[in-house]
Amino acid sequence: MASGWGITGNKGRCYDFWTDFSECMSSCRQPKDCVLLREDYLECLHHAKEFQRRNRVYKEEQRQIRAAARKAKEGEEGGENKHH
Repeated sequence: MASGWGITGNKGRCYDFWTDFSECMSSCRQPKDCVLLREDYLECLHHAKEFQRRNRVYKEEQRQIRAAARKAKEGEEGGENKHH
């Protein structure tokens, strides 16, 4: 990563994040001053926050689908009992 070259021979996708983080670490008094830049760089590399968000969205969609199916099933059962 430090070279700046990506797999295709162009600049790596996370190189800009790396340079920002590296410059901060070179000039800061305490490493904790660069925590946000480090998080940005690691997110670029691993996409952990993105995957967590995707999983939350997917789980919520599935919960809503199950709730709608359960509600529809209850509505059908309730409708059958009213006619008898």
